[in-house]
Amino acid sequence: MTVGQLKLDNVKKSYGDVEVIQGVSLDVKHGEFIVFVGPSGCGKSTLLRMIAGLEEITAGDVEIDDKVVNTLPPVKRGIAMVFQSYALYPHMSVYENIAFPLRVEKRSNEEVDEKVRKAAEILHLTPRLQHRPGELSGGQRQRVAIGRAIVREPSVFLFDEPLSNLDAALRATMRVELTKLHHDLDATMIYVTHDQVEAMTMADRIVVLDAGNIAQVGSPLELYHKPDNLFVAGFIGNPKMNFLEVIGKGVEKDGVRVEVPGVGEFVLPVTAVDPNSVKDRALTLGIRPEHTHLSEGEIGLDLQANVVERLGIHTVGYANREGQDEVICTVQSGSAPIKAGEKFKLRFNAKDCHLFDADGKAFTRNLDLKGLGLPDLD
Repeated sequence: MTVGQLKLDNVKKSYGDVEVIQGVSLDVKHGEFIVFVGPSGCGKSTLLRMIAGLEEITAGDVEIDDKVVNTLPPVKRGIAMVFQSYALYPHMSVYENIAFPLRVEKRSNEEVDEKVRKAAEILHLTPRLQHRPGELSGGQRQRVAIGRAIVREPSVFLFDEPLSNLDAALRATMRVELTKLHHDLDATMIYVTHDQVEAMTMADRIVVLDAGNIAQVGSPLELYHKPDNLFVAGFIGNPKMNFLEVIGKGVEKDGVRVEVPGVGEFVLPVTAVDPNSVKDRALTLGIRPEHTHLSEGEIGLDLQANVVERLGIHTVGYANREGQDEVICTVQSGSAPIKAGEKFKLRFNAKDCHLFDADGKAFTRNLDLKGLGLPDLD
């Protein structure tokens, strides 16, 4: 048996007639950092609480280290959970807050001291062990909560939006610290967040949830470059992907020919599963804002800028295309010549485009991720 394995087998959760988790299956290997993301109400926190034993399972099985734990209480599951709120005891020192779960288990004073000091060293809390939570910063309090989880030496760590109460700068610092902690502990971690930056920077694999179902599972860059469907394509990425209505004209040797109304016809390097589903069909072209340009690209759209955000390293423009949805562009220049209220032409290349059928399923992009020089994309 390998410690730190987690398996969800067709797990479901219903509240009366409302099914909020609709048959989720997932295998997590020892040492993986898995992030659950999705819009509010998609079921990510409910799923985490089912793994923890804080929510009853309506159907299916949760296995931890090859043992079905459906009926076990949280303390018997080999998990430790870190919540959004720090849930620290204000009258206790940092030392005693971290030691609390060991005290409950009636561990010896020698074992408690060894484990607490080891966790404090890992989390850079040693100078704060005799302080109380009220004397700590938000980031330090969250580290105390993590320390309380570490001393239990669980098979699986569960994190429920642990950084959402912190300010932006502190969240960035804690992201780095949690990533280092994951490597130092070689631990299995399941992490729930609504923050895409956290998901993209911390995860080995991301699980995108949509209305209680898994929309796609993959590495961050797999989801970014090869989303399976419109939902994932629109959810992963900030600013979000632009979608344009196009008409399928047919399948050619180099890809699928589409007509962009009012612009022209172009061949996109994608593969159609069913060539008969292309011709004269309404399709959706996707292009990420960061893959757009002002001076180069075979496809050009005439736009009028509404709002321009100059962020120093780049410029984000929100523009209207007559009769169509808003188009967002991210131009890699902080002084890009775009002004609110003025017209401009936005360009992009066919090789950067995504294509989706009428049901929202993605055509396979003819893109070799390893050819991009990106590691660990298997």
